[in-house]
Parts: sequence; C-alpha cells; structure tokens
Amino acid sequence: MNFALILFILTVVTGVFWVADRRVFLPKRREAARAAVTAFEAANREAIDRGDARVIDQRNDMEARALRQPWWLEYTAGLFPVIAIVFLLRSFLFEPFRIPSGSMLPTLHVGDFILVNKYDYGLRIPVLNTKFLPIGSPERGDVVVFHYPMDESVDYIKRVVGVPGDTVEYRNKVVFVNGVEQKQSEPRDFVDENTLVTLSERDETLNGVTHLMTVDPRRPSAVHPGAVMRREEGCKYNSEGFICTVPEGRYFVMGDNRDNSEDSRYWGFVEDRQLVGRAVLIWANFSDMSRVGGFN
Repeated sequence: MNFALILFILTVVTGVFWVADRRVFLPKRREAARAAVTAFEAANREAIDRGDARVIDQRNDMEARALRQPWWLEYTAGLFPVIAIVFLLRSFLFEPFRIPSGSMLPTLHVGDFILVNKYDYGLRIPVLNTKFLPIGSPERGDVVVFHYPMDESVDYIKRVVGVPGDTVEYRNKVVFVNGVEQKQSEPRDFVDENTLVTLSERDETLNGVTHLMTVDPRRPSAVHPGAVMRREEGCKYNSEGFICTVPEGRYFVMGDNRDNSEDSRYWGFVEDRQLVGRAVLIWANFSDMSRVGGFN
C-alpha cells in the first residue's frame, strides 16, 4: 500500500471540497442564515427589543444551524486542514515507521516505532520522491530508510557503510573502508529475544560513530553465491567476505545484525533517489517503553 499516494489523493479531494465550500456553499449558507434571521426578527421584534433571552437564544441557534456544514462537507472540507497538515509534516519533516524485523539488532528491535527525518538529505516531491532542494547527503554511520531496490513499494532500514567513491571491504566479519579497519570492541553475549539465539555483540566505530552490532560466530563471513540477487559491477566476493567500490550517487548499506540481514551484500547499492530519510528517534515500543529515545 502506497500510503503517501493515498494521503496525497485525500488531500487533493478534501481540498477541492474545502475550496468549493469557501467559494460556493458557505456564501449560500450565510445568505440563507441572514434571510432566516431577518424573518425571525421581524416576527419577534417586540420580544427582541425588550431583551427576551429565550427568543434571542432561539435566533442564535437558528443562525448557527443555518451556517452549519452538512455532514458530507464535514467529512470532506472539514477534514482538509488536518489531512493537509499531516501530509506536509509527513512529506517534508518527519515520517513514522515501525521496525518489522531483527536485521538492525541490537540497535533497533522488532516493534520499535521510529521517526525518520525527511529533510536532512534534501526535500523531495511527495509520491514521486524526486529531490527538488538538495540539503545534505548520507554519511557513513547514518541509519537510513529507503525504498528496497528489488521492490520499491517496500521500505527497508539499514546503516550506511559506504558513500560514493568508497571502497568497502568485509573481511572475517570486520568492515574496512578505504583500507581502514573500522574498530570493534571485545565481544559479549547478546540473546535475540525473538529467536533465542545467542549472538556476539560488539561496539563498532564507523566514521566516528560508535554503535552496537552483532555477528553470529557460527555463520561464515562469506556470501554464498546463490544468495546474491543482483551482482554489482565493482563488487568481488571471496571466501572471507567481499570488496566493493561504491559508484557516484549510490550507497552501500548493511544491517547491524550482520549475519541476519539482507542488505547491499545481496542486492547491491541504494540509489540516492530511493532514499526516504534518516532514522533519528524511537518514539514508542509498546512492549518496552524504556526503549524510547535517540540512538546511534
């Protein structure tokens, strides 16, 4: 479901009714209200002149009923301001997402609701996702949401490991960027609550950003050739992992749960046009509200 398209259509439809109400229907209601009030006042002039509260209340109630939107306008034109504000906020400022899988453990857990900053990487035309105002670009270490390159109707979330021009190497479960090893801490145990599998958790420093990541010591570092869905030029696979050179306008991304993540190792680079935004905040997890807050 393309929620952005649905919200855009709702904004346009309710906006048409809102304009029609302001230009056509509201003036007619005002004219009808004036005529009704004039007739009522003429019939009840003496009571109004002496300040009869009951009659004056009747006049005010009659005027309010005459000005009230009919139900079909309440549910169209009446909702336009709310829908328009939601559409603008979601398109240009922040968009909410829910984490559906454990590919970003231990940074993000299944059930985390996150906010994605929509303007850090440039403003884009809603629905089309075409950038019209460049502002910034992803940096190594950013957690980004993007349209899955193999099916752009699906959104994925991963960490940027390589930016345009970088050479990214994954060797024995360690990342090297442009030949520089991205340091990892001593391992410690981490239990995946969904699978009850014990993984090796480490702190990894990527471009100065220290974040959590996990590996599964029982699984090989190499990518099985049969698992590669799209082989990119400039990527070479070997028994220890792989080495890739990132082309202009594209990004190499990986999940923090390194041995349980379908990422650029399997389907290639993320294009700039596929970016949605940068994940910045966990705003809810109804199974564990202590997780609310920022993350690296």
